[in-house]
Amino acid sequence: MPTYVSLINYTDQGIRNVKDGPKRLDAAKKLIKDMGGELKAFYLTMGGYDIVTVAEAPNDETVAKFVLAVASAGNVRTVTMKAFPEAEYRKLIAALP
Repeated sequence: MPTYVSLINYTDQGIRNVKDGPKRLDAAKKLIKDMGGELKAFYLTMGGYDIVTVAEAPNDETVAKFVLAVASAGNVRTVTMKAFPEAEYRKLIAALP
């Protein structure tokens, strides 16, 4: 399954209600699982982003729906990137003209 990395920041609403964060994380894990994916890693981070996640999902459309559903609650803003593992990277580079 494709891998996706999300860089996440709390909104004003999200940080005001940060104590509800673990419940929101559990709900997000269930949502992506119900969509056929899995949240593989979650990190609280310091610096330019508050949270970094790594997820797997069947396709880009699934991740788009998931991210939109999570962000629509108003607690976070996301930047999501499709990630290619090393084996795929090597394959892509080997195929360059």
